[in-house]
Amino acid sequence: MSQLDWYLTANLKARHLRLILAVNDFGNLSEVASNSFITVSAVSKALSEIEGALGVKLFERTVNGLRPTAYGECVVRHARVLLSGLGRVAEEIKALQTGQSGKVHVGALPSLIPTIMPKALARLKQQSPHANVSIFEGPMTTLLQELRRGELDLVVGRLPNQSAMVGLQGKVLMYSQVRLVTGPHHPLVGRKDLKWKDLQDFPWVLPPPGSLLREPIESTFARNGMSMPLNYIETLSAHLSRAYIQSEDAIALYTIDIQYPYAEVSPIHVLPLDPGFVRSPLGAAWRADKPLVPSAMLMLGCLEEVSPLLVSTEVERSAGSVGSGGQ
Repeated sequence: MSQLDWYLTANLKARHLRLILAVNDFGNLSEVASNSFITVSAVSKALSEIEGALGVKLFERTVNGLRPTAYGECVVRHARVLLSGLGRVAEEIKALQTGQSGKVHVGALPSLIPTIMPKALARLKQQSPHANVSIFEGPMTTLLQELRRGELDLVVGRLPNQSAMVGLQGKVLMYSQVRLVTGPHHPLVGRKDLKWKDLQDFPWVLPPPGSLLREPIESTFARNGMSMPLNYIETLSAHLSRAYIQSEDAIALYTIDIQYPYAEVSPIHVLPLDPGFVRSPLGAAWRADKPLVPSAMLMLGCLEEVSPLLVSTEVERSAGSVGSGGQ
C-alpha cells in the first residue's frame, strides 16, 4: 500500500476534510482560524500536514487569497460528497431512533413547485407521515451540480441530454406538449375554425433566442406560413407570461408544468392549435453510484403516481379555458 493510499484509508479524518473545505470557501487562513476558533498558525500547520501526507499542493497563494490547485479542486469535490454522506448517516440514524422514515433532499424547478410537487408531497405524507422532505428550487444546471456533490438525493425537472446525465440515473415522469394560451377575454377565444394566420397580428410572449423552445416555435411559424411576430416580449418567466396575457391580448407558450398553478386566480384559455412539438420530458434524476435511501425511493414512487393524473388533467382542460369553469 502506498503512502497516499494509507493516508486516505487510515489517517484522513473528517476534521481534515472540513478544514480543506473551509480554506477553499474562505480563501483566507485568518478567516478560517476565526470561524474555527483556532489560531492561524494551527490552521497553517494542519494544512501543511495534509498536503505533506497527500504529497501534493492543494492551494496556491494569489493576490486574491488562496486558490485551489487542480489537486485541491479534486479533494474539495470529494470532501463535499463525503461530508454530505456522513451528514445523511446521522439523519438516518436519528430517524430510526425516533421511528421516522428518514429525510429526503429534493431539488425542483421553480415551475414545478406549485404543480407536481404539492401533489407528490401530499401522497408521500399519506403513505408515510413521518417521512420528512427538504425542498430546494433552482435552475436545472444548479440542481444537478448539487446532486453530484451529494447535497440532494433527487432532482425533479426537465431531463437534460445524455451527455449531461453522465454518472446519473433518470426516470421520465411525463412528456408534456406545448400549448398556445391567451387570457380568457382574448379576441380569439371562441373563434370557430381558427387558423395560424389569425395569430399573426397579435402580441406574443416568446422564449429568448438560444432557449430550448425558440427554434421549434420559429420552425412552427415558418411551417404554417407565418413570419416572426413584430410585436413581442421575450422571457422564460412563467409568472411574467401569465400576468402579461391577462393584461394584454397576447399569445404565449405553456406546458403542463406551468399551465395550471394559479388557475382560479388568473384563468387562461388554450387555443385549439397544436404547435406540434414537445419539450424535453419531465423526470427525476439521482446519482448512479449512490443508492436511493428509503424515503427517496418513496418520494420517487409518489412522483410517478401523480404525474399521470396531471397529464389527464391537461387533456381534459386543453379544449377551453382553464380555471374559469369552461368558456
